[in-house]
Amino acid sequence: MHVGKRIKSVLDEQGRSASWLASKIPCERTNMYDIFKREDVSVALLYKVSSILGHDFFLELSEELHTLPADVSPYSFLPVAKKK
Repeated sequence: MHVGKRIKSVLDEQGRSASWLASKIPCERTNMYDIFKREDVSVALLYKVSSILGHDFFLELSEELHTLPADVSPYSFLPVAKKK
């Protein structure tokens, strides 16, 4: 899930603006547009946005994790420890 796009989507579904969300976080409106471009965001920011919008983005991420094909690791982005 592209978290920034999903935040924007939920914001649009609720009929709210980037300026509105920026005022609640608080941050600059231009920073909101930067957040919408991010594939991932910090846990702290996602928690804050989830609370403000009343939407559980963590649940969506968890559901996505559990629907991955069996041969795809959700942790494939993590570096693999080299054997010595």
